[in-house]
Amino acid sequence: MKKFVMLALVTMALMVSCYTNPETGRRGLMLIPSSQEAELGFSAFQEIKSSTPRTTDQAQQDLVEKVGRRISSVVSLPNAQWEYVCFKSDEPNAFCLPGGKIGVYSAILPITKNEAGLAAVMGHEVAHATARHGGERMSEQLVTSLGGMALDIALANKPEQTRALAMTAYGVGTTLGRTLPHSRTQELEADRMGLTYMARAGYDPREAVAFWQRFKAYKGSGGSVPAFLSTHPTDDRRIAQLERLLPDAIKEYEKSGGQSSSTSSSTGTPRRSGKVRER
Repeated sequence: MKKFVMLALVTMALMVSCYTNPETGRRGLMLIPSSQEAELGFSAFQEIKSSTPRTTDQAQQDLVEKVGRRISSVVSLPNAQWEYVCFKSDEPNAFCLPGGKIGVYSAILPITKNEAGLAAVMGHEVAHATARHGGERMSEQLVTSLGGMALDIALANKPEQTRALAMTAYGVGTTLGRTLPHSRTQELEADRMGLTYMARAGYDPREAVAFWQRFKAYKGSGGSVPAFLSTHPTDDRRIAQLERLLPDAIKEYEKSGGQSSSTSSSTGTPRRSGKVRER
C-alpha cells in the first residue's frame, strides 16, 4: 500500500511539475520553486568563494565583471543578485549558479582570447541558469533518489543529503565533489541560448564558433580538460549547430548596434552605435 501511495505521489508530481523554457519551448521536470533554487545558488556560491582562491590579476576580474554585466543586462532571471568573480585555477571552466552567481576560472581566459570569446562562454553558462538546467537535474534526482518528494520536504527531512544533491546538481562539483553532468540536450540548448544572449549584448556571435574551434584545438593538444566535458556533445556537433544558428544570431547582433562587418581585432568587441544597459 505504501509503495502504491508513493508511486501515485511521484506520478502526480511528474504530471503537475513541468517547466517550459520560454526561449526554446522545451519542457522539463521542475519540482523546485525558483526562489528556493536561487537560495541554493547563493549558499553554494558562498561556499565556493570561501574555498577557492580568487585571481590576483585585477584586469582579469574587471574583464569578467564587464562581460558579465553586459550579458546579464539582456536576460531575465528571477530572484537574481548578480555577482561576477574570476577564480584562480588551472582548469579552464566557468559556471553560473541560480540567483545570478557567475564564476570564471582564470585558465579559460587565454582560450577565450578576447572579450567576445569570453561572452560566448559566459552567455552559455548564464543560459544554463535561465533555462533552470540545474533545477531540472535536481528535480530528476529528487524523483530517483528521494522518492519524488518536493524540495521543501526534502530539506526538512534530509537536509544534508539534499544539500549535497544541490551542490552537485548545480555544477560546482569541481571543487566540492562529484558533478552531475548536464545532458547533451541541455548543453546544446545552452549553446543556442548563449549565442542569442551574447548577440543581444552586442558581441559578434561568430566568436562563439571561433571559441569552440580554439577549445577543440586546446583539447587536441593535450590540455587539461574538465571531466564534465566527457558528457558534452562533440565539438564538431556543437560547432555545426552554432554555424546553423548564426544567421539569426547576427540579426540580433545588428539590432543591438553591432556591425557585422566590423570587429575590433584587439579585443573582439564589436563597434557599436548604442550602449548596452547595465544593471
